[in-house]
Amino acid sequence: MNIENIKQPFIKIFPGDLSGNPMQRNTPKVLFSTIEPVGFDHPKMIAFNEKLSEEIGLGKFEEKDLNFLVGNNLPENVKTYSTAYAGHQFGNWAGQLGDGRAILAGEITNDSGKKTEIQWKGAGATPYSRHADGRAVLRSSVREYLMSEAMFHLGVPTTRALSLSFTGEEVVRDIMYSGNPQDEKGAVIIRTAESFLRFGHFELLSAQQEYKTLERLVDFTIENYFTEITSEGVQKYKDFFENVCRRTADLMVEWYRVGFVHGVMNTDNMSVLGLTIDYGPYSMMDEYNLNFTPNTTDLPGRRYAFGKQGQISQWNLWQLANALHPLIKDEKFLEEILNDYGSYFWESHDKMLCKKFGLDELLATDEKFFTDWQSLMQDLQFDYTLFFNELEKYDDQKDLRDQFENVSYIFLNEEKLTQLNHFIKNYQSRLEKNSISKEKSLELMHKTNPKFILRNYLLYQCIEEINAGKTEMLDRLTHALENPYKKIYPEFSAKRPSDYDDISGCSMLSCSS
Repeated sequence: MNIENIKQPFIKIFPGDLSGNPMQRNTPKVLFSTIEPVGFDHPKMIAFNEKLSEEIGLGKFEEKDLNFLVGNNLPENVKTYSTAYAGHQFGNWAGQLGDGRAILAGEITNDSGKKTEIQWKGAGATPYSRHADGRAVLRSSVREYLMSEAMFHLGVPTTRALSLSFTGEEVVRDIMYSGNPQDEKGAVIIRTAESFLRFGHFELLSAQQEYKTLERLVDFTIENYFTEITSEGVQKYKDFFENVCRRTADLMVEWYRVGFVHGVMNTDNMSVLGLTIDYGPYSMMDEYNLNFTPNTTDLPGRRYAFGKQGQISQWNLWQLANALHPLIKDEKFLEEILNDYGSYFWESHDKMLCKKFGLDELLATDEKFFTDWQSLMQDLQFDYTLFFNELEKYDDQKDLRDQFENVSYIFLNEEKLTQLNHFIKNYQSRLEKNSISKEKSLELMHKTNPKFILRNYLLYQCIEEINAGKTEMLDRLTHALENPYKKIYPEFSAKRPSDYDDISGCSMLSCSS
């Protein structure tokens, strides 16, 4: 790999702690601290994303590159660091946070001039680890490696995964915070993104009243990642905030399209580039439930439930607006943009739903249609993805129960079938208002509705196999997630088996997951 081409422009521009001291502490008035990966004696590669490596300019993997995948014996040009940021966690100001398990190698530029940041996760403690060890376990590493790639191939903006490796050491974790810690296999992933800048980076500088550095950070972000912004002065910062709002709303709509629940939408887990970032206690939606949260830490309030993600993203943007106010100094503008956010989000959301149903345009009467559909989904406990797959194949000459019983998590009695039949008739009437052909309508559905999603129970099975030294399921899941709009493995395109209903890691997870 072309490791010698990695550079660190960020640490040349912004103030940092250059001591290399891993002691966990506050680092006021700086945006990063230099820190070296801890190093591992017996690493072993599990998976490597060669297509991504070629795309970003790193090139092909060679055996000697294994050390780089876990942060061992780095060359002189790779000067590693972790960044400081702050954030609101579960609605409360948490103060300084930072990269507690992430260490940046820097940035590489490919032949087309595209820049990509490269970051280890699980390579040791940093000043921001907050009394933790900075390690990662196989369980959480497999989940992030596979899910970030699954989201990419679904067409959802996301960070990506370059490699997954065993560290050769055991890591102690209490998966459900139940007082039962256990040894687990340690692992490291390398993840990539155009940038890992979060709302929290801007919140930190604003809270510390480091306004000059805040201005430099926004200028840096615009120059590198928002090149469409050409305005100057205060207008430049207004355009930046409006653009972040638009990207965030678009991301939320994509989450709803594929049924993704993040589980921990703290402001420090929100990308200013509108990427899905930090895959922890996430879940793809099995049975449709607006109140579903996959995160045990989010109970009982369910702040980050599936149906609240649009609302929470707007709340998070309010916090970003507060952070940027010292540069913008226009309360009326910020309020208008944030109020417009809701209108833009809901219009985009409903247009997305139209595509899922094969409808060519949004009509005024569709609000009631969508509300009735949500009630149907929750009452009949339909699987979110499989329902739309079945709707694409609907045949009014076939028995209704035969067609839909395999996509419901309950028995469809006569009352439920009557409710379903009523909805199907309304749907067929709505389809008649289309100005496109039936073939074009189905084509719209095929492009919008995935046939494969990476469900938690599949991840659970895969992790169990890798723990046992097998990689067959990892290979099959990778093949499936690279082709999510095709049914390559029919057994993967089925609802969650009841055997997995109450297994930790298959429905509910903790933040340590």
